Amino acid sequence: MTPQALERGTEWLKNGGLRPTRQRLALAALLVGDGQDRHFTAESLFEATSETKEKVSLATVYNTLKAFCDVGLIREITVDGSKSYFDTRIDDHPHFFWEDSGSLSDAPAEDLKIAQLPDAPEGAEIAKVDVVIRLRRT
Repeated sequence: MTPQALERGTEWLKNGGLRPTRQRLALAALLVGDGQDRHFTAESLFEATSETKEKVSLATVYNTLKAFCDVGLIREITVDGSKSYFDTRIDDHPHFFWEDSGSLSDAPAEDLKIAQLPDAPEGAEIAKVDVVIRLRRT
C-alpha cells in the first residue's frame, strides 16, 4: 500500500471516530486509498487483502465492516434480503444490480422520481429509501 493510501485511510477512520488499528487501517486503505468510491462485498474485500502484507480473517472483515457502517463511513445495500454489498459513497442514491455478474453500480439519481411514499405506521418514521434496480443484459 502506498503512503498516500495509508494516509487517506487514517484520515477516513479519524473522521468516523474509529481508532486506526493495523487491520482497520489495511481495510480502510483498500477502500478509500485511491480516493475513488466503490461497491464491494465482504468476500471481495477479504480477497483483496490477500494481495497485501496485512493478513485479515474473514470474520475480522465482517466485524470491521459492521463498525464502518455503525459510524457512517460506508452504507450496506442488501439485495434479495440475503446478499450484502457495501458502498463507500454514503449519500442517498439509487443502484443498479447486474444480475449476470452479481455486481452493483450507481444509477443516475437525477433520473429517479419517487412521486409519493406511503405514510409510516403510527409511532414510526421513514429512515431511508433504498432503490435497487435489477438489470439483465439482453
